[in-house]
Amino acid sequence: MHDWGQPNRVDEFDGTSLSDEWEPYDGAGHNGAGRRSPGAFSVKDGVLTVTGTPDGTTGGMAWGKGQQYGRWEGRVRAPAADPSYHALLLLWPDAENWPVGGEVDFMEMSDSKRRSTDMFLHYGEDNQQVQGSVDVDATQWHDWAVEWTPDHIAAFVDGKEWWRTDDTSILPPGPMHLTVQLDWFPEGGGDVKQSEMQIDWIKQYPLSGTEVAEGEGAHAKDLAHDAAGKAVEGASDVVRAPVAGAVGAAEGVADRATATAEGAVDTAREAVEAVVPQGRLTEGAPDALLGPAGVDPGPTDTSDPRRGLVPDAVRAG
Repeated sequence: MHDWGQPNRVDEFDGTSLSDEWEPYDGAGHNGAGRRSPGAFSVKDGVLTVTGTPDGTTGGMAWGKGQQYGRWEGRVRAPAADPSYHALLLLWPDAENWPVGGEVDFMEMSDSKRRSTDMFLHYGEDNQQVQGSVDVDATQWHDWAVEWTPDHIAAFVDGKEWWRTDDTSILPPGPMHLTVQLDWFPEGGGDVKQSEMQIDWIKQYPLSGTEVAEGEGAHAKDLAHDAAGKAVEGASDVVRAPVAGAVGAAEGVADRATATAEGAVDTAREAVEAVVPQGRLTEGAPDALLGPAGVDPGPTDTSDPRRGLVPDAVRAG
């Protein structure tokens, strides 16, 4: 459907036991609760079954060495279960450097009725997370898949994308491998019901060199864009202060010039009014353009800034 090409790794679980490619866990369970035992796995009639018992003995296993970027897909069915049992398909860092190395839970069933399935992307030193959820009857067979490229991670069910992030800053930093886990989250009190999950097949697909190059190119472009934006933002902070100061200074000069001009005009008006009777002013002629005794001095020569009755302060302003 999505032209993923041929898988580079497949397990159909056609035998009677796990292949040597799988590494079953043998030790403490999730967050130290219960136990993960290789005996929790059984293979029959082309189906792998993982069983979790009432005492918290359950199973988890890793699919050997992984890859950086690609697609992983599994056909899974999970009967209604005890609320304390979560069924998962996830990607785990080859470097075992969690949480910095990330974690991609592209199928986590915590709903005991298996009617809702979650997606969790873990990232960063503080184990930050982004997530999503899809409603589907997971007691029936469905194909769950994840696609990881240099520029996004997307989750699919039966070929339909239902979750995606294009935030490259939170994508895993290195190679990852698929793991199958039926994890026990003891809730305290009450009897725990035996639970299980079943897997028909698992597949892993590589990205082509072209896909990787295109994705890395897009990622590099995003990084360059972000860097440029930060540079411009930083530069604007540097420029903003002197520009604001210059504007403020200019406004101050204008205010002072205006005040000086208004004062000069008032002084000139007072001088004229002292020698010119108010009744002898020529109608419509500005007071500042009248000569002594109200006589119109004729056209004012404005070619020389030193000429005329307009005060120098007004002219300068």
